[in-house]
Amino acid sequence: MAKAETNRKLVADNRRARFDYEIGETFEAGLQLVGTEVKSLRQNKANIAESYVSPEGGEIWLINANIPEYLQANQFNHEPRRKRRLLLHQREIDKLAQGVEREGMTIVPLKLYFNARGIAKLEIALAKGKKAHDKRETEKKRDWQREKSRLLKELG
Repeated sequence: MAKAETNRKLVADNRRARFDYEIGETFEAGLQLVGTEVKSLRQNKANIAESYVSPEGGEIWLINANIPEYLQANQFNHEPRRKRRLLLHQREIDKLAQGVEREGMTIVPLKLYFNARGIAKLEIALAKGKKAHDKRETEKKRDWQREKSRLLKELG
């Protein structure tokens, strides 16, 4: 697992998702992209912070992800915020759709990256939304960890 992490080239990270949601099971999905989108991703230009994933018609779609236009593409450019189909096994699609419909969970995009073979992948997760008091608790824990590490650094 650690070796797979080092071969990734991270393009976009949704850091807010871990604060707003309680992350459950994660999945790695391929993306159905056009050529200019891949070129734009290779320049590390993407934003998945406001995006979400939705099951529609037996397929899983990434909605509202911003991959800006590739400047050298002229008239053959893509639409920056178009819906993009995610490529998953049918078993995974069924599991995600069931989590959304029956259990009231949300599918959240976490990371957009290129794997070791140079293929664009999106890490998504089934997540449950946190309440305000859960967010405060998370923030307290994070502050305490930061304070504890600072104290240990000063004392020892």
